Amino acid sequence: MRLDYHVLDVFTEKRFSGNPLAVVHGADALDAKTMQTIAREFNLPETVFLLEPQNKAHTARVRIFTPAAELPFAGHPTVGTAVLLAELRTPLSNGRGEALVVMEQQIGIVRVGVRLRAGAPSFAEFDTPKAPESIGVVPSTERLAAALGLIPAEIGFENHKPTRYSAGNPFLFVPVASLDAIGKAGVASAHWNAATQGNIGMFLYCRQTVHTTSSFHARMFAPHNGIPEDPATGSAAAAFAGVVHRFDDLPDGQHKRLIEQGYEMGRPSLLTLSLEVAGGALGTVRIGGHAVHVANGTLQV
Repeated sequence: MRLDYHVLDVFTEKRFSGNPLAVVHGADALDAKTMQTIAREFNLPETVFLLEPQNKAHTARVRIFTPAAELPFAGHPTVGTAVLLAELRTPLSNGRGEALVVMEQQIGIVRVGVRLRAGAPSFAEFDTPKAPESIGVVPSTERLAAALGLIPAEIGFENHKPTRYSAGNPFLFVPVASLDAIGKAGVASAHWNAATQGNIGMFLYCRQTVHTTSSFHARMFAPHNGIPEDPATGSAAAAFAGVVHRFDDLPDGQHKRLIEQGYEMGRPSLLTLSLEVAGGALGTVRIGGHAVHVANGTLQV
């Protein structure tokens, strides 16, 4: 069996930066074990498998795999797959186009708006399929610091404290005092399991940034999912909306935050987080970013 595939870089406007993604077409005949094997072979943070939608009004059904596990939802596969499908199926008029891509993911229906411009990277933005929610107990600062190779004094800034949130995938959110401290962080294997049990990984963030236009600098480690470090994590950014709303006392209205990630890996990425606050409550949350083609080919299964 031969299946076409594409590789894209996501949350970037430049090739060979951002978060790489493989998308395999026509995967209906593959079982989960084979999909996992193929994802391990690509060895990218995530691989998407496209299947016929159960509802013909939708664009596609997708399954998402890291090199080690299947995920019910993920951000950079959502953005990258939507851009790819829109570019393949949407004709441009006067060099411009708009598309709505509706994907059936394990978490549910995910709708993605795509903006197409001739000669420029496409931009996609999706509404999070679940609202961010605080979930469960957070390990002590000492345990988190040990797992990251930091000292406890480097955990936290302003009123931000470690939290645990999910918008489909659970993450530990760890505020770090400075850009210097977050650059030193890493996975301390001897302490990692005790600190991260039951979570996809740890999302570290600080207020200091490389670029003045960014709102937060971030890193994300998920070694047990086959991702030692992720260049850009859309599902974590979706849940991070809950963290921002909780600690930054946002007034009612629309808010936009730019998150830079991947710089320590040499794969700079930029994620757009948009959130709405009404009556003091967090409402609609959207994640957006650009994606660019890198490669395409045929996979022999």
